Amino acid sequence: LFFMKFTEEDRSTKWHITFYISSLQCPTFKREADGTESPEPFAARPSSSRSRLPNQVILGTVLHPNGNITELLLKEGFARCVDWSMAVYTQGAEKLRAGEKSAKERKVRIWKDYVAPTANMDQKDRQFVAKVMQVVNADAVVVKLNSGEYKTIHLSSIRPPRIEGEEKNKDKDKRFRPIYDIPYMFEAREFMRKKIIGKKVNVTVDYIRAATSSSETSTIPAFAERTCATVTIGGINIAEALVSKGFATVIRYRQDDDQRSSHYDELLAAEARAIKNGKGLHSKKEVPIHRVADISGETQKAKQFLPFLQRAGRSEAVVEYVFSGSRLKLYMPKETCLITFLLAGIECPRGSRNMPGGMQVAEPFSDEAMAFTKELVLQREVEVEVESMDKAGNFIGWLHIEGVNLSVALVENALSKVHFTAERSSYYKTLVSGEEASRLRKDKIWANYEEKKVEEVVHVMEEKERTANYRAVYVTEITDTMHFYTQDVETGTQLENLMETMRAEIAAQPPVEGSYAARRGDYCIANFSADGEWYRARVEKVQSPAKVHVFYIDYGNREIVPSTRLAVIPPAFSTRALAAQATEYTFAYIQVPQDEDARADVVDSLVRDIQNTQCLLNVEHSGVTCPHVTLQFAESKDDVGLSLVKEGMVMVDVRKEKHLQKMVTEYLNGQESAKTARLNIWRYGDFRDDDADEFGYKLKK
Repeated sequence: LFFMKFTEEDRSTKWHITFYISSLQCPTFKREADGTESPEPFAARPSSSRSRLPNQVILGTVLHPNGNITELLLKEGFARCVDWSMAVYTQGAEKLRAGEKSAKERKVRIWKDYVAPTANMDQKDRQFVAKVMQVVNADAVVVKLNSGEYKTIHLSSIRPPRIEGEEKNKDKDKRFRPIYDIPYMFEAREFMRKKIIGKKVNVTVDYIRAATSSSETSTIPAFAERTCATVTIGGINIAEALVSKGFATVIRYRQDDDQRSSHYDELLAAEARAIKNGKGLHSKKEVPIHRVADISGETQKAKQFLPFLQRAGRSEAVVEYVFSGSRLKLYMPKETCLITFLLAGIECPRGSRNMPGGMQVAEPFSDEAMAFTKELVLQREVEVEVESMDKAGNFIGWLHIEGVNLSVALVENALSKVHFTAERSSYYKTLVSGEEASRLRKDKIWANYEEKKVEEVVHVMEEKERTANYRAVYVTEITDTMHFYTQDVETGTQLENLMETMRAEIAAQPPVEGSYAARRGDYCIANFSADGEWYRARVEKVQSPAKVHVFYIDYGNREIVPSTRLAVIPPAFSTRALAAQATEYTFAYIQVPQDEDARADVVDSLVRDIQNTQCLLNVEHSGVTCPHVTLQFAESKDDVGLSLVKEGMVMVDVRKEKHLQKMVTEYLNGQESAKTARLNIWRYGDFRDDDADEFGYKLKK
């Protein structure tokens, strides 16, 4: 506080005017309880004059031949900057901040005990370049450091859009979604996402905000420790850009709080411009409303929406969340909805899940697969091709980002296997090629892979002409996906003898009920519910002690049984004594209908005609999960698959191998006769040009 005297030559009156030097605060005298005053360090008593203008506050700058008094006081540590009056300083606020910073660094006078917010941090931790992986909120991002570590960074000194408690609870029946329900939160997130997602930014840490508890007695932190920093890209301060567009506000601090942005004045100036121009949160217009429907898990809504997505071909989407390597949540901008999307054509390792029977252990490399997918597509703009949906209302299809098919990328990086459903896709060859390369490298999920002998299949593929080498089999099981299991008739007697001997031994020495602890992948014996007999089995999943999923290795059927109906398999009857007799196959030359009703009709027909009967089997070509074969009825020698084609129940899968063209032609002729007669799927004519998807078929391109 300075007292200045001005004399008017034409008047005898002398005016004493009290004014404040703008933008700073010097040490003062504190009034004690007894009425006395005690000076703060470096305070000095002014002269005892009184102002003639007691109610006026005048801000000014004192210029001296030796320099600007304001800047000198700050530089010498006699004062600190004051935020509320910095805006009116016309000489350049950056000079004042620089003077204060100099005094702090030299620890002079009032700053003698000053400790910088980042004093204990190494230089490499205070300033670094990182890649933005996720925009968490309008004021926070997740970045990937050069070390591969992920770190959450909060933008210094700004507050994202928020909503008051009453407004938040206005509609209690509606699930509150901050990103869509808080005004301007979506716009703020989108601005940051488009600006910095997937890009490298410069991070300068300003301060570390310590964790705070929700109350003095609570041990639960209301806020975890936060790293607050200034994030720039191409010279643009992201926080300043957000504030200038009205997508965030600037936090006001106590005067002695130095934990703030290193560009605090620029933030205040940006906010002033936003208020003046009525931008975003400061606008007097109606706030934008985002009506986004979440149809994840809504089966009926998903069914209604499916045909539109199928007809659209490639649709634009933004990846909102990644549940696992192959399961994502997508925001569809044109349709303004959220969907759960499953990658087609692959089988990705599953992560840990909370099941009714307890926590399901994560499969190897599930975390790596999820991290790969996150880094490649999270919050990125992608294109999706929807092919179908599952019973839970999740859409299934292909996802592309900048020309990369995510399913293919996962397979090529040994983080997923090719699923048999990819066989009729135009991406099948690329997937198989990528999987083969990963297997040869023995990378990640293929680290312990041992090449299986496929001499018979290789022989068939290398033949210039198709070889018909039919052998007698017994069809034991047909699945809902039109795969089937058979036993070789030649080894049927061996299996019967083994079963008879094993059951006799079990009858003589019954297993102790409840003594067996089921583990996934173990071989055991299981008491089949249909006939009460014991069979050899393999544990596929342990959902709970009361629900163990088993696969009967000699017959191909599955069942969920309590662990009390399982027992250790006697060594004399293990797979070393006799290999598992059930072998999995699928039909060659025909397409499996994707429509559930159409596929169910075909399966019913097969169960009626060939299950538990003897047929003749010939391997036609290899497959990803099992060989593709043709079956003949044992007596008539008629081709089972060709009969389905002629009855108009399935479409032909056109193979391109030269040695298979004779069979393909025969099947196509059968299809033409079914079309002419308008049988079953052809009853409304040839639907393939326009409506193949609606009838559950996907045409190969």
